[in-house]
Amino acid sequence: MRTPSRGLIAALALTPLLAGCFASGQSDSSSGAGSKEGAAGRLRVALAVPPAQALSPYSNDATVLSKLSVAEGLTALDEDGAAAPALARSWKRNDATTWTFELRKASFQDGTEVTAQSVVDALDHANEAETKPRVLSDVSLTAKAEDADTVTITTKSADPVLPLRLASPALAILSAKAYAKDGTVSPVGTGTGPFEITRLSGKTSAALTRFDGYWGGKAKAPGIDVSWIADGTARANALRGGDVDIAEWIPTAQAKLLDKDTRHEVPSVRTDSLVLNTGSGIFTDATLRAAAREAVDGSALVDSVFGGYADPAEGLFGPAVPWTAGKRVEVTGRAKAATTAQVKAETKGKTLRLATYTNRAELPEAASVLQQQLEKAGFRVKQDVREYTQMEADLLAGKYDALVFSRVTLLDTGDAVAYLASDYTSDGVYNIAALKDSAVDKAIRAAAEESDTAERQQKIMRAEAEILRTDAVVPLVHEKAVQGIAPDVEGVLLDPRERSLIDLDTHLK
Repeated sequence: MRTPSRGLIAALALTPLLAGCFASGQSDSSSGAGSKEGAAGRLRVALAVPPAQALSPYSNDATVLSKLSVAEGLTALDEDGAAAPALARSWKRNDATTWTFELRKASFQDGTEVTAQSVVDALDHANEAETKPRVLSDVSLTAKAEDADTVTITTKSADPVLPLRLASPALAILSAKAYAKDGTVSPVGTGTGPFEITRLSGKTSAALTRFDGYWGGKAKAPGIDVSWIADGTARANALRGGDVDIAEWIPTAQAKLLDKDTRHEVPSVRTDSLVLNTGSGIFTDATLRAAAREAVDGSALVDSVFGGYADPAEGLFGPAVPWTAGKRVEVTGRAKAATTAQVKAETKGKTLRLATYTNRAELPEAASVLQQQLEKAGFRVKQDVREYTQMEADLLAGKYDALVFSRVTLLDTGDAVAYLASDYTSDGVYNIAALKDSAVDKAIRAAAEESDTAERQQKIMRAEAEILRTDAVVPLVHEKAVQGIAPDVEGVLLDPRERSLIDLDTHLK
């Protein structure tokens, strides 16, 4: 396994906020087709979360497009988490709100050329999407084509991390035919990456073929066969049985059953939390949220549920975000927790609707442990456990009281502000907690406007403290990801942010 070379030059002046996130390599290489029986060198990959919206970049499906090197944005992230060239070969900041990007010569997989106007059109579609991508939660941007190869992007307010933001999979640049009049977006045959989606079969499988017109050179693997297997044990079994070459997110209970040379532990920026619905139901009462926070003990999950592949939560961000060390802000002003008797009296026999999903095998087990802890504190609890895509709409509509949730906190950009804005501001597009708190909004806005790296990090920690003060979220553990990779596979990307997996150099021996 590997991390790519440091050949990509970071062009962002802001010091990267996370180490270990990276862009794919760019070397020109031969196809290198292997001799896997029945596969002709094609990689067989098992992914965990089935597509919710036919791989639309405006949904959680966007990460699939980056994991499989299907689509690209103007920028990428290098291994240190800094902005690196992708479809844009260079850029400069003209003033506080204006940036200019110079494009490289590149083609879409349908044969059309990448032009400044195609970039503008793609960004306009993202801005106008019915459900705006999370990465745009805290920024308003306007793109303009200056000439065929030059794009100017203007933000309503200063956005010092715009090049990081543009590396988000949600802002992938697709060809004109990707965008339908009804607002749907299809990446099938419309990306710019080294692998082209040629077939998407609902929520079960997809076929990708090497795109030989890729500007960065030919991939070593001739293609990828993807299967979505929501059950973690089934994914591990598929790897053990030789049915797949790569299986992501191996459940911790299965990890130690794999051969040592197929089990790869990755530090992760994923934090598992108990998210409480502050907008409706039981947890509109701050004293009941405080009671829930005092009742749950995430450290009890580390060994019993995660088999040691996790650390007790320190906050919203864990050890994989090293700059948080020494910068945490004391949480003050929390509501006083209701006693067990008060919980029973205040809830009046109402059932706490506790949700989680099956895509991550540890979450249902964690929910059962938390149910016992909450019941001991006086709550009456009923679980609702389903596959994630079956419940996302209900989560965002506030139909649950609490959610056991696993979140990659730095998925959308290399900067924490985008995550905080999408999940915890009053108008955040992924605000499952339905949190509306002016102090939280103010703290996140202050962090977003800060351009000095050290001060921005400190303001992020102040915003974290404001969020934790509300008890809208109770951090439980910081996960360690386990990826399953067959011994005859080389070049798989081990990414702490889980948005890179296969690139030009990934192949069968």
